[in-house]
Amino acid sequence: MKIEDKKVLVVGAGKSGIAAAELLLEKQVETVLYDGNKDFNIEQLYEKEPKLKGVPVLLGELSDEQLREFDIAVLSPGVPTDLPVVDRMRAMNVAISGEIELAYSFAKGKLAAITGTNGKTTTTALTGEIMKSYFEDVRVVGNIGIPYTNEAATMTEDTVTVAEISSFQLETIHDFHPNVSAILNITPDHLNRHHTMDCYIKTKENITKNQTKDEVCVLNYEDEQLRSFGESAGVRVVWFSSGRKLKDGFYLEGEDIYYAVDGTNRHVINVNDLNLLGRHNYENVMAACAIAVNFGVPMDKIVEVLKRFKAVEHRIEYVTEKRGVKFYNDSKGTNPDAAIQGIRAMNRPTLLIGGGYDKQSEYDEWIEAFDGKVKKLVLIGQTAEKIETCAHRHGFMDTVKCETFEEAVHYCYDHAEAGDAVLLSPACASWGMFPNYEERGRIFKEIVRGLEE
Repeated sequence: MKIEDKKVLVVGAGKSGIAAAELLLEKQVETVLYDGNKDFNIEQLYEKEPKLKGVPVLLGELSDEQLREFDIAVLSPGVPTDLPVVDRMRAMNVAISGEIELAYSFAKGKLAAITGTNGKTTTTALTGEIMKSYFEDVRVVGNIGIPYTNEAATMTEDTVTVAEISSFQLETIHDFHPNVSAILNITPDHLNRHHTMDCYIKTKENITKNQTKDEVCVLNYEDEQLRSFGESAGVRVVWFSSGRKLKDGFYLEGEDIYYAVDGTNRHVINVNDLNLLGRHNYENVMAACAIAVNFGVPMDKIVEVLKRFKAVEHRIEYVTEKRGVKFYNDSKGTNPDAAIQGIRAMNRPTLLIGGGYDKQSEYDEWIEAFDGKVKKLVLIGQTAEKIETCAHRHGFMDTVKCETFEEAVHYCYDHAEAGDAVLLSPACASWGMFPNYEERGRIFKEIVRGLEE
């Protein structure tokens, strides 16, 4: 989509919207910033982001007359595509795009794009580190926290970009075209946004829409939906598996990861040489290896990075030990499937903190995964009642509801014994109590480190 001679409305004045507006300004595109919050503080925005001082800001309801002025609307990822105002834009032939699509239109070099319900951040961070060990100019962007639009303007043909891409971002792509893509897994999530599982699945699969039959998509063989997709996808599929030996691709056998290619099986690494816990992390490692190999990174370089890479913050992150109790921050466990992986990684009796914003998830499989490991389930937030009812239905009765986050952490510490673990792995988003899962995890660590010995 040619954008230089258009008038663009950037929808959403958060981190992504600001980065998008700044990129458009740099490219001398006529730009207006819009936020639905009529009380948004424009002066504070200009003070914090001086580059935007020349950008008009619209707030609250937009009239039809105002909407007709624009050729393109760039939606921030947090803006649902089925909002009434977005429907009105479509009716007035305003093209709907997104921050990822905008960045791609100005970006240069090669692109690896990673999506999936869980594991995206770890896989993206690891892939980025591997790429940095071999290429001179590597950018790690997207849902991992650095807007793609922040980096696009300074890229060259030699740049290698590794992007974590969410389903929200994939709703608004048109020409977005990775050289190598990856879908790690697909389990129910964000159904309050996508409404149906079928819509969510198709949105994830959208990452391959512009790839050619010779370009690679890395897929999880143990995910039934992805196995089916791999048979019909118009791309070259590279598989990874944590459950069986593959003729081609990366697979886990016992405690070892192998790479099967051209009739040979090459040993990659023993999982005990990794700093990552759990089968789901071994899947993330295999996915990162598959992406890097298909970018031409030598295996010895890959293995060097695997041995030194540590877990990303907020994903089964060890915090500290007090009175013989170990504390783990898994704030990024924002849905039941991700939180299941957190429980599986625990190797001691666990007091589990769960609950938060209601994304219309079901919690049955999460409760069933407790498997004798969870001693107490301490619940907070909007979903506390719903999760407690589910737990009791499955025969897990040792639940307690706390009014505040701090109360929940203190309750766990007061009731834990030496040899136990306290795990924050909420199975829910943080909204309503915290602006994001990072802040939730940061505050958890702060409270834990302040506990008396």
